[in-house]
Amino acid sequence: MTTMPEAAAPGAAAPRNDDVLLEVKDLQMHFPVSSGFLFQRTTAYVKAVDGVSFQVKRGETLGLVGESGCGKTTTGRCILQLYKPTGGQVIFDGQELTGMGTKAMRGMRREMQVIFQDPYSSLNPRMTAGNIIGEPLIVHGLVNGKIEYREKVADLLQNVGLNPYMADRFPHEFSGGQRQRIGVARALSVSPKFIVADEPVSALDVSIQAQIINLLEDLQAQFNLTYLFIAHDLSVVRHISDRVGVMYLGHMVEMAERNEIYRNPVHPYTKALLSAVPIPDPVLDAQRERVLLTGEVPSPLNPPSGCVFHPRCPVANDSCSRLVPELREVEPDHHAACLLATGYGTP
Repeated sequence: MTTMPEAAAPGAAAPRNDDVLLEVKDLQMHFPVSSGFLFQRTTAYVKAVDGVSFQVKRGETLGLVGESGCGKTTTGRCILQLYKPTGGQVIFDGQELTGMGTKAMRGMRREMQVIFQDPYSSLNPRMTAGNIIGEPLIVHGLVNGKIEYREKVADLLQNVGLNPYMADRFPHEFSGGQRQRIGVARALSVSPKFIVADEPVSALDVSIQAQIINLLEDLQAQFNLTYLFIAHDLSVVRHISDRVGVMYLGHMVEMAERNEIYRNPVHPYTKALLSAVPIPDPVLDAQRERVLLTGEVPSPLNPPSGCVFHPRCPVANDSCSRLVPELREVEPDHHAACLLATGYGTP
């Protein structure tokens, strides 16, 4: 077993690595399941995230992929402290967030923002686009007077490719792609260092997806942003990410540089995901190896023992049902949580 660094006190400064903006250590989010009508009691826990660890460097984009229900969105919300994690640490820019008080955490909100998945439900239909974008400016006291407020809102609209005169329009007067641009402008309004992009293009048409992805890349270069990009579309993740992490049933199963993970996947689940990505060339598509998974995804209410993927794994042996694999380095900067891939499994 690898040893973890000594935990920092909640809300206190942690040992700082200037290259690393965000460090997540053994993150856990277990939602209680209650039963009973009058006297409710907790009978079980849904282990949505169960021991996830990773780092995000300044200025990079870490893509987080996996099928629905694997814990990607929950991980993002725990990082932002929208959910209070059951266990583990979230260290952002040297500050440990999980035990931070409400007042201190409110100050940290300026540094960490989110772009939500659904542009139709993430905007208040009773507010104009200008008010949606400008509200964070008022909340954090970043403008002095109406003139500066309007100028700032106009600049933000232009940054995301919208005309300033659209500030007086309501969300229902915009297309889906334009609404998502408003969500991006709202996230940018407080000049954050880090943005969680929670499947920001999955609800949009394919042609619009490319525009939003290009916009995010341009804004990253312009404002030196760091992204956690959550998605299930592997082709989109490959385009925008510097590194890719693969999650399955609340666990991180593989992480590597984007080209490396597509060229040389190690974990059987990663191989299965990549084999399902369509290839436009029918000759290449016929030649590649197909990895077909059997069975259903286990419930996070009662996850399997040992490796959580072993009931569906085509190469699993007896060790996989008994031993919990750690995320180990199989090649330089390429980590996988597989007993067979890392050589720690015994028949």
